[in-house]
Amino acid sequence: MSHVFPRHTKSNPPLAVKGDGIYILDANGKRYLDGSGGAAVSCLGHSDADVTAAIKAQIDNIAFAHTSFFTSEPAERLADRLIAHAPGSLERVYFTSGGSEAVESALKMARQYFVEKGEPSRSHFIARRQSYHGNTLGALAAGGNAWRREKFNPLLIDVSHIAPVHEYRWREEGETAEEYGLRVANELEAEIQRLGAENVIGFIAEPVVGATMGAVPPVKGYFKRIREICDQYGILLILDEVMCGMGRTGTLFACEQDGIAPDIVTIAKGLGAGYQPIGAALCTSEIYDAFVNGSGFFQHGHTYIGHPTATAAGDAVVKKLTEGGLVARAAQQGEVLDAALREAFGQHPNIGDIRGRGMFRGLEIVADRATKEPMDPAKAINKKLKAAAFEAGLVCYPMGGTIDGQRGDHILLAPPFIITDDQIGELVDKLGTAIREVLG
Repeated sequence: MSHVFPRHTKSNPPLAVKGDGIYILDANGKRYLDGSGGAAVSCLGHSDADVTAAIKAQIDNIAFAHTSFFTSEPAERLADRLIAHAPGSLERVYFTSGGSEAVESALKMARQYFVEKGEPSRSHFIARRQSYHGNTLGALAAGGNAWRREKFNPLLIDVSHIAPVHEYRWREEGETAEEYGLRVANELEAEIQRLGAENVIGFIAEPVVGATMGAVPPVKGYFKRIREICDQYGILLILDEVMCGMGRTGTLFACEQDGIAPDIVTIAKGLGAGYQPIGAALCTSEIYDAFVNGSGFFQHGHTYIGHPTATAAGDAVVKKLTEGGLVARAAQQGEVLDAALREAFGQHPNIGDIRGRGMFRGLEIVADRATKEPMDPAKAINKKLKAAAFEAGLVCYPMGGTIDGQRGDHILLAPPFIITDDQIGELVDKLGTAIREVLG
């Protein structure tokens, strides 16, 4: 009998024993193609010798040193490397052990920034419906994932949620994509005015929405308008790139493709590529200087922040992503994946939309392509697709509640950047097996 408290108490998952490139092998020798990188984590696959060597070398020197006493060489190197490639005036890196911690840190950093500036009335965040920002209480409150929030709503801080950007679902007839983007972006201005700008800390959003909607990119011009509104009213723009960042969408930072830079950006997942638990919140020099010129102390912290072994892994990963050319490969192979998905499923009667950027792709499942009517939620299509794909030897990331937290199903794909053309064909074939079994 296992004493592990699993995610699902009625499931009995196989025992993973070995990683081999983009594959995971279980104790029975079955090979699974990791078509979602776990949860958009394993960007380098499961057996990268350079990253494991960096981890071993760091452990031989020192595995851990608490940041209340020491900094470390790998933490300094990784921070330098990230800032060298970061957009805008991002200047400082606050390390964490994962994405939820990174978002939690960003929210508290943003609040304390205004306290340090003498604006303590600022206490409100604005986010978007159908978003996901993590599972700690602050991050969960910021997120708009209704299913994940439901049991914990009484414990969550009050966060306003405006409309997301989902062109396939909500662009109106006769409306251009840019007109649609401006319309939903202007909801932010309306909500700031309703709350009073003097009471608002910032706006948090995923540049490309991941788990909750399935690799939904913004329309052109949306984030430029969002940036204008934040600047006009003096609030912070916080971008959550935990899932879509670190090369996943074809640029190291996802927001680069929208021509903007945030005040704070959160990263994780691909930062450690699964080899060590690590995340970070990057902030501008203006934010950092408010702490320097104020109390000098961020009233926040976790035991394992800036962990030397984790940052050594992260430094090796980011080096491969940048100098090693794997961000560019993600963009290139993402186009191959997109073409393969459209060829295989572009005319399927139950695939309404194929979307995404780089190595981050989503397929939205519908009952009727013409009307975009979703499947009956009682059919649990996303769960059946996940099980059928797993049986076929494919790890993918189906989810439900795509439209409003209750209706809608999608499949999220986020394979390692090292995937070959032949392996893309294998992924699509195995996904096709699952789709035929569940949808016919």
